[in-house]
Amino acid sequence: MFPCYNTSIPWQRRRERVLAASLFYCFETLTKKRGNPVMSRTYIPAGYKSALSLYDTQAAIGQLKRIFEDQLSVALNLKRVSAPLFVDPGTGLNDDLNGVERPVSFDIADTSGHGQVVHSLAKWKRMALKTYGFPVGEGLYTDMNAIRRDEVMDNLHSIYVDQWDWEKVIRREDRTLTYLKDTVETIVSAICLTSDAMRARYPQLSFKPCRTVSFVTTQELEDMYPDLTSKERENAYLRDHHTACILQIGGALRSGKPHDGRAPDYDDWSLNGDIMIWYAPMECALELSSMGIRVNAESLRSQLEISGHEERASLPFHRALLDGELPLTVGGGIGQSRLCMALLAKVHVGEVQCSVWPEDMVKACADAGIALL
Repeated sequence: MFPCYNTSIPWQRRRERVLAASLFYCFETLTKKRGNPVMSRTYIPAGYKSALSLYDTQAAIGQLKRIFEDQLSVALNLKRVSAPLFVDPGTGLNDDLNGVERPVSFDIADTSGHGQVVHSLAKWKRMALKTYGFPVGEGLYTDMNAIRRDEVMDNLHSIYVDQWDWEKVIRREDRTLTYLKDTVETIVSAICLTSDAMRARYPQLSFKPCRTVSFVTTQELEDMYPDLTSKERENAYLRDHHTACILQIGGALRSGKPHDGRAPDYDDWSLNGDIMIWYAPMECALELSSMGIRVNAESLRSQLEISGHEERASLPFHRALLDGELPLTVGGGIGQSRLCMALLAKVHVGEVQCSVWPEDMVKACADAGIALL
Protein backbone atom coordinates (compact mmCIF):
# COMPACT_ATOMS: atom_id res chain seq x y z
CA MET A 1 0.00 0.00 0.00
CA PHE A 2 0.77 3.69 0.08
CA PRO A 3 2.44 3.98 -3.33
CA CYS A 4 4.14 7.06 -4.73
CA TYR A 5 5.66 6.19 -8.08
CA ASN A 6 8.97 7.33 -9.47
CA THR A 7 9.13 6.54 -13.17
CA SER A 8 12.91 6.64 -13.21
CA ILE A 9 13.16 3.27 -11.44
CA PRO A 10 11.55 -0.13 -12.20
CA TRP A 11 8.14 -0.46 -10.56
CA GLN A 12 9.22 -3.62 -8.77
CA ARG A 13 11.71 -1.54 -6.78
CA ARG A 14 9.39 1.28 -5.83
CA ARG A 15 8.27 -0.33 -2.60
CA GLU A 16 11.40 0.95 -0.84
CA ARG A 17 10.42 4.53 -1.64
CA VAL A 18 6.70 3.91 -1.35
CA LEU A 19 6.66 3.17 2.35
CA ALA A 20 8.84 6.15 3.19
CA ALA A 21 6.41 8.38 1.30
CA SER A 22 3.26 6.88 2.80
CA LEU A 23 2.60 8.93 5.88
CA PHE A 24 4.93 11.72 4.81
CA TYR A 25 2.25 12.83 2.35
CA CYS A 26 -0.16 13.28 5.25
CA PHE A 27 2.48 15.07 7.33
CA GLU A 28 3.43 17.39 4.50
CA THR A 29 -0.17 18.33 3.75
CA LEU A 30 -0.98 19.01 7.38
CA THR A 31 2.19 20.90 8.24
CA LYS A 32 2.00 23.06 5.15
CA LYS A 33 -1.59 23.98 6.00
CA ARG A 34 -0.42 25.01 9.46
CA GLY A 35 2.64 26.86 8.22
CA ASN A 36 5.11 24.51 9.91
CA PRO A 37 8.14 22.89 8.29
CA VAL A 38 8.19 19.13 7.83
CA MET A 39 10.79 17.85 10.32
CA SER A 40 10.00 14.20 11.07
CA ARG A 41 8.42 11.02 9.79
CA THR A 42 6.55 10.95 13.12
CA TYR A 43 3.42 13.05 13.14
CA ILE A 44 1.53 13.88 16.33
CA PRO A 45 -1.71 15.85 15.85
CA ALA A 46 -1.83 19.05 17.87
CA GLY A 47 -3.46 18.51 21.25
CA TYR A 48 -3.53 14.71 20.92
CA LYS A 49 -3.99 12.75 24.12
CA SER A 50 -4.93 9.10 24.24
CA ALA A 51 -8.54 8.53 25.28
CA LEU A 52 -7.41 5.46 27.25
CA SER A 53 -4.69 4.91 29.83
CA LEU A 54 -1.99 2.30 29.17
CA TYR A 55 -3.82 -0.12 31.48
CA ASP A 56 -7.20 0.44 29.82
CA THR A 57 -5.60 0.24 26.39
CA GLN A 58 -4.31 -3.27 27.10
CA ALA A 59 -7.72 -4.38 28.33
CA ALA A 60 -9.44 -2.78 25.34
CA ILE A 61 -7.10 -4.47 22.84
CA GLY A 62 -8.04 -7.89 24.20
CA GLN A 63 -11.75 -7.07 24.18
CA LEU A 64 -11.64 -5.65 20.67
CA LYS A 65 -9.84 -8.67 19.24
CA ARG A 66 -12.27 -11.12 20.83
CA ILE A 67 -15.31 -9.18 19.62
CA PHE A 68 -14.02 -8.80 16.07
CA GLU A 69 -12.98 -12.45 15.79
CA ASP A 70 -16.46 -13.51 16.83
CA GLN A 71 -18.09 -11.12 14.37
CA LEU A 72 -15.83 -12.13 11.48
CA SER A 73 -15.97 -15.89 12.02
CA VAL A 74 -19.76 -15.95 12.18
CA ALA A 75 -20.27 -13.57 9.24
CA LEU A 76 -17.92 -15.45 6.90
CA ASN A 77 -18.41 -18.96 8.33
CA LEU A 78 -14.80 -19.39 9.43
CA LYS A 79 -13.13 -21.78 11.89
CA ARG A 80 -10.00 -20.87 13.82
CA VAL A 81 -6.84 -22.90 13.07
CA SER A 82 -3.18 -22.81 14.08
CA ALA A 83 -0.69 -21.42 11.59
CA PRO A 84 3.09 -21.47 11.06
CA LEU A 85 5.47 -18.68 12.00
CA PHE A 86 7.96 -19.91 9.40
CA VAL A 87 8.00 -22.18 6.35
CA ASP A 88 10.45 -24.09 4.17
CA PRO A 89 11.53 -21.60 1.45
CA GLY A 90 11.64 -24.40 -1.11
CA THR A 91 7.88 -24.94 -1.02
CA GLY A 92 6.95 -21.59 -2.56
CA LEU A 93 4.47 -20.99 0.27
CA ASN A 94 5.92 -17.69 1.47
CA ASP A 95 4.62 -14.49 -0.11
CA ASP A 96 6.70 -11.96 -2.00
CA LEU A 97 4.26 -9.13 -1.24
CA ASN A 98 5.52 -6.48 -3.67
CA GLY A 99 8.48 -8.50 -4.89
CA VAL A 100 11.32 -6.65 -3.16
CA GLU A 101 10.98 -7.41 0.56
CA ARG A 102 13.65 -9.69 2.01
CA PRO A 103 12.33 -12.45 4.27
CA VAL A 104 14.02 -13.30 7.55
CA SER A 105 15.80 -16.63 7.08
CA PHE A 106 17.67 -18.87 9.49
CA ASP A 107 19.40 -22.23 9.50
CA ILE A 108 17.92 -25.23 11.32
CA ALA A 109 20.63 -27.29 12.99
CA ASP A 110 18.73 -30.59 13.21
CA THR A 111 17.68 -30.70 9.54
CA SER A 112 20.61 -28.90 7.89
CA GLY A 113 17.93 -26.90 6.12
CA HIS A 114 16.57 -23.39 6.45
CA GLY A 115 13.41 -21.75 7.69
CA GLN A 116 11.88 -18.53 6.44
CA VAL A 117 9.67 -16.31 8.60
CA VAL A 118 6.39 -15.78 6.75
CA HIS A 119 5.47 -12.46 5.15
CA SER A 120 1.85 -13.57 5.07
CA LEU A 121 -0.08 -16.83 4.89
CA ALA A 122 -2.00 -16.31 1.64
CA LYS A 123 -0.68 -19.45 -0.05
CA TRP A 124 -0.35 -21.56 3.09
CA LYS A 125 -4.05 -21.01 3.89
CA ARG A 126 -5.11 -22.35 0.51
CA MET A 127 -3.05 -25.49 1.01
CA ALA A 128 -4.50 -25.84 4.53
CA LEU A 129 -8.07 -25.69 3.24
CA LYS A 130 -7.31 -28.69 1.05
CA THR A 131 -5.35 -30.56 3.75
CA TYR A 132 -8.08 -30.04 6.37
CA GLY A 133 -10.88 -30.90 3.96
CA PHE A 134 -12.90 -27.68 4.20
CA PRO A 135 -16.06 -27.79 2.06
CA VAL A 136 -17.37 -25.05 -0.22
CA GLY A 137 -18.80 -22.14 1.77
CA GLU A 138 -16.57 -22.68 4.80
CA GLY A 139 -13.17 -21.29 5.64
CA LEU A 140 -10.48 -20.72 8.23
CA TYR A 141 -8.91 -17.82 10.06
CA THR A 142 -5.78 -17.56 12.13
CA ASP A 143 -3.36 -15.16 13.79
CA MET A 144 -0.58 -14.28 11.38
CA ASN A 145 2.58 -12.84 12.90
CA ALA A 146 5.41 -11.75 10.65
CA ILE A 147 8.64 -9.80 10.53
CA ARG A 148 9.04 -7.44 7.59
CA ARG A 149 12.61 -6.28 7.94
CA ASP A 150 12.50 -3.80 5.03
CA GLU A 151 9.46 -1.89 6.22
CA VAL A 152 10.12 1.83 6.65
CA MET A 153 8.67 2.70 10.04
CA ASP A 154 6.30 5.59 10.66
CA ASN A 155 3.00 6.12 12.50
CA LEU A 156 1.33 3.35 10.52
CA HIS A 157 4.15 0.93 9.70
CA SER A 158 6.13 -1.47 11.88
CA ILE A 159 8.59 -4.26 11.16
CA TYR A 160 6.26 -6.47 13.22
CA VAL A 161 3.04 -7.41 11.46
CA ASP A 162 0.04 -8.97 13.16
CA GLN A 163 -3.15 -9.68 11.31
CA TRP A 164 -6.11 -11.99 11.04
CA ASP A 165 -5.48 -14.09 7.97
CA TRP A 166 -8.58 -15.79 6.58
CA GLU A 167 -9.42 -17.95 3.58
CA LYS A 168 -12.66 -19.50 2.35
CA VAL A 169 -13.55 -22.13 -0.26
CA ILE A 170 -15.79 -20.80 -3.03
CA ARG A 171 -17.50 -22.08 -6.18
CA ARG A 172 -16.29 -21.32 -9.68
CA GLU A 173 -19.31 -19.07 -10.24
CA ASP A 174 -18.33 -17.03 -7.17
CA ARG A 175 -15.23 -15.67 -8.90
CA THR A 176 -16.91 -12.33 -9.67
CA LEU A 177 -16.67 -8.71 -8.60
CA THR A 178 -20.19 -8.99 -7.16
CA TYR A 179 -19.09 -11.76 -4.79
CA LEU A 180 -15.96 -9.81 -3.86
CA LYS A 181 -17.99 -6.69 -3.07
CA ASP A 182 -20.46 -8.66 -0.94
CA THR A 183 -17.54 -10.06 1.05
CA VAL A 184 -16.03 -6.60 1.51
CA GLU A 185 -19.32 -5.26 2.85
CA THR A 186 -19.55 -8.19 5.27
CA ILE A 187 -16.09 -7.41 6.65
CA VAL A 188 -16.86 -3.69 6.97
CA SER A 189 -20.07 -4.57 8.83
CA ALA A 190 -18.05 -6.69 11.28
CA ILE A 191 -15.65 -3.76 11.80
CA CYS A 192 -18.50 -1.34 12.46
CA LEU A 193 -20.26 -3.70 14.87
CA THR A 194 -16.99 -4.07 16.75
CA SER A 195 -16.65 -0.28 16.84
CA ASP A 196 -20.18 0.02 18.26
CA ALA A 197 -19.36 -2.49 21.01
CA MET A 198 -16.11 -0.75 21.94
CA ARG A 199 -17.70 2.70 22.10
CA ALA A 200 -20.43 1.28 24.33
CA ARG A 201 -17.75 0.03 26.73
CA TYR A 202 -15.57 3.12 26.43
CA PRO A 203 -17.77 6.16 25.71
CA GLN A 204 -14.69 8.40 25.48
CA LEU A 205 -13.80 6.74 22.15
CA SER A 206 -15.09 9.12 19.50
CA PHE A 207 -13.93 7.67 16.17
CA LYS A 208 -16.74 5.91 14.27
CA PRO A 209 -16.06 4.29 10.88
CA CYS A 210 -18.54 4.85 8.05
CA ARG A 211 -20.66 1.78 7.23
CA THR A 212 -21.29 2.68 3.58
CA VAL A 213 -18.61 1.25 1.28
CA SER A 214 -17.68 3.04 -1.93
CA PHE A 215 -16.05 0.88 -4.60
CA VAL A 216 -13.59 2.30 -7.12
CA THR A 217 -11.07 0.67 -9.43
CA THR A 218 -7.46 1.75 -9.65
CA GLN A 219 -8.03 2.78 -13.27
CA GLU A 220 -10.97 4.95 -12.25
CA LEU A 221 -8.75 6.59 -9.64
CA GLU A 222 -6.07 7.30 -12.22
CA ASP A 223 -8.69 8.76 -14.58
CA MET A 224 -10.11 10.94 -11.78
CA TYR A 225 -6.75 12.19 -10.54
CA PRO A 226 -4.26 11.87 -13.43
CA ASP A 227 -1.78 14.33 -11.94
CA LEU A 228 -1.62 12.72 -8.49
CA THR A 229 0.47 9.83 -7.21
CA SER A 230 -1.30 6.66 -6.21
CA LYS A 231 -1.18 7.55 -2.52
CA GLU A 232 -2.46 11.03 -3.22
CA ARG A 233 -5.35 9.53 -5.21
CA GLU A 234 -6.30 7.34 -2.27
CA ASN A 235 -6.25 10.29 0.11
CA ALA A 236 -8.27 12.46 -2.26
CA TYR A 237 -10.89 9.75 -2.77
CA LEU A 238 -11.14 8.67 0.87
CA ARG A 239 -11.49 12.26 2.02
CA ASP A 240 -14.86 12.32 0.22
CA HIS A 241 -15.83 8.63 0.54
CA HIS A 242 -14.97 7.71 4.11
CA THR A 243 -14.96 3.94 3.64
CA ALA A 244 -13.83 2.53 0.32
CA CYS A 245 -12.49 -0.54 -1.39
CA ILE A 246 -9.83 0.15 -4.01
CA LEU A 247 -10.29 -2.59 -6.62
CA GLN A 248 -8.01 -4.31 -9.14
CA ILE A 249 -4.50 -3.80 -7.79
CA GLY A 250 -1.39 -5.26 -9.37
CA GLY A 251 -1.70 -4.94 -13.14
CA ALA A 252 -0.52 -2.02 -15.23
CA LEU A 253 -2.94 0.86 -15.76
CA ARG A 254 -3.37 2.78 -19.01
CA SER A 255 -0.47 4.98 -17.93
CA GLY A 256 1.72 1.88 -18.03
CA LYS A 257 2.25 1.90 -14.26
CA PRO A 258 0.51 -0.28 -11.66
CA HIS A 259 -1.31 1.44 -8.80
CA ASP A 260 0.71 -0.73 -6.43
CA GLY A 261 2.66 -3.95 -6.58
CA ARG A 262 1.09 -7.33 -5.85
CA ALA A 263 2.70 -10.76 -5.94
CA PRO A 264 1.51 -12.66 -9.02
CA ASP A 265 0.65 -15.92 -7.31
CA TYR A 266 -2.11 -15.33 -4.78
CA ASP A 267 -4.60 -12.54 -5.67
CA ASP A 268 -6.23 -12.41 -9.08
CA TRP A 269 -5.32 -8.83 -10.02
CA SER A 270 -8.74 -8.29 -11.60
CA LEU A 271 -10.60 -9.53 -8.50
CA ASN A 272 -8.83 -8.03 -5.49
CA GLY A 273 -8.94 -4.88 -3.40
CA ASP A 274 -7.83 -2.91 -0.35
CA ILE A 275 -10.36 -1.87 2.30
CA MET A 276 -9.56 1.64 3.49
CA ILE A 277 -11.09 4.22 5.80
CA TRP A 278 -10.62 7.94 6.15
CA TYR A 279 -8.95 8.20 9.53
CA ALA A 280 -9.94 11.61 10.84
CA PRO A 281 -7.46 11.79 13.77
CA MET A 282 -4.59 11.56 11.26
CA GLU A 283 -6.40 13.12 8.30
CA CYS A 284 -5.30 10.38 5.93
CA ALA A 285 -6.48 7.17 4.28
CA LEU A 286 -5.81 4.12 6.43
CA GLU A 287 -5.69 0.62 4.95
CA LEU A 288 -7.28 -2.01 7.18
CA SER A 289 -7.34 -5.01 4.87
CA SER A 290 -5.90 -6.35 1.64
CA MET A 291 -7.93 -9.18 0.14
CA GLY A 292 -9.12 -10.79 -3.03
CA ILE A 293 -10.40 -13.76 -4.93
CA ARG A 294 -7.36 -15.93 -5.47
CA VAL A 295 -5.76 -16.92 -8.75
CA ASN A 296 -7.02 -19.92 -10.66
CA ALA A 297 -4.76 -21.84 -13.04
CA GLU A 298 -5.45 -19.46 -15.93
CA SER A 299 -4.82 -16.21 -14.05
CA LEU A 300 -1.75 -17.68 -12.34
CA ARG A 301 -0.14 -18.52 -15.68
CA SER A 302 -0.95 -15.07 -17.02
CA GLN A 303 0.33 -13.17 -13.98
CA LEU A 304 3.51 -15.22 -13.72
CA GLU A 305 4.23 -14.38 -17.36
CA ILE A 306 3.42 -10.67 -16.96
CA SER A 307 5.65 -10.39 -13.87
CA GLY A 308 8.48 -12.44 -15.36
CA HIS A 309 8.26 -15.21 -12.76
CA GLU A 310 7.43 -18.21 -14.94
CA GLU A 311 10.04 -20.25 -13.04
CA ARG A 312 7.72 -20.39 -10.03
CA ALA A 313 5.42 -22.73 -11.92
CA SER A 314 7.74 -25.58 -10.92
CA LEU A 315 7.35 -24.98 -7.15
CA PRO A 316 5.11 -27.41 -5.21
CA PHE A 317 2.36 -24.89 -4.42
CA HIS A 318 2.22 -23.58 -7.96
CA ARG A 319 2.27 -27.06 -9.51
CA ALA A 320 -0.64 -28.10 -7.31
CA LEU A 321 -2.63 -25.04 -8.33
CA LEU A 322 -1.88 -25.42 -12.03
CA ASP A 323 -2.84 -29.10 -11.86
CA GLY A 324 -6.23 -28.23 -10.35
CA GLU A 325 -5.48 -29.83 -6.98
CA LEU A 326 -6.30 -26.79 -4.82
CA PRO A 327 -9.74 -25.36 -4.08
CA LEU A 328 -10.90 -22.03 -5.48
CA THR A 329 -10.79 -19.49 -2.66
CA VAL A 330 -11.26 -15.93 -1.49
CA GLY A 331 -9.22 -14.55 1.36
CA GLY A 332 -7.24 -11.75 2.87
CA GLY A 333 -5.56 -10.22 5.85
CA ILE A 334 -7.00 -7.73 8.32
CA GLY A 335 -4.48 -5.76 10.33
CA GLN A 336 -4.92 -6.35 14.05
CA SER A 337 -2.83 -3.41 15.19
CA ARG A 338 -4.26 -1.19 12.44
CA LEU A 339 -7.82 -2.00 13.55
CA CYS A 340 -6.96 -1.49 17.22
CA MET A 341 -5.26 1.79 16.40
CA ALA A 342 -8.32 3.07 14.53
CA LEU A 343 -11.08 1.88 16.83
CA LEU A 344 -9.18 2.96 19.96
CA ALA A 345 -8.43 6.38 18.38
CA LYS A 346 -4.64 6.13 18.58
CA VAL A 347 -2.21 8.02 16.35
CA HIS A 348 0.74 5.61 16.35
CA VAL A 349 0.66 1.87 15.80
CA GLY A 350 3.24 1.55 18.58
CA GLU A 351 0.52 2.50 21.06
CA VAL A 352 -1.16 -0.87 20.43
CA GLN A 353 1.72 -3.24 19.58
CA CYS A 354 5.18 -4.06 20.90
CA SER A 355 8.03 -3.60 18.44
CA VAL A 356 11.41 -1.95 17.95
CA TRP A 357 11.31 1.73 16.94
CA PRO A 358 13.93 4.27 15.78
CA GLU A 359 15.29 6.45 18.58
CA ASP A 360 14.07 9.68 16.97
CA MET A 361 10.55 8.25 16.78
CA VAL A 362 10.57 7.13 20.42
CA LYS A 363 11.78 10.57 21.48
CA ALA A 364 9.23 12.46 19.35
CA CYS A 365 6.42 10.38 20.83
CA ALA A 366 7.76 10.69 24.40
CA ASP A 367 7.99 14.47 24.00
CA ALA A 368 4.30 14.43 23.05
CA GLY A 369 3.37 12.26 26.03
CA ILE A 370 2.94 9.08 23.96
CA ALA A 371 4.45 5.84 25.24
CA LEU A 372 5.35 3.33 22.54
CA LEU A 373 4.98 -0.27 23.70
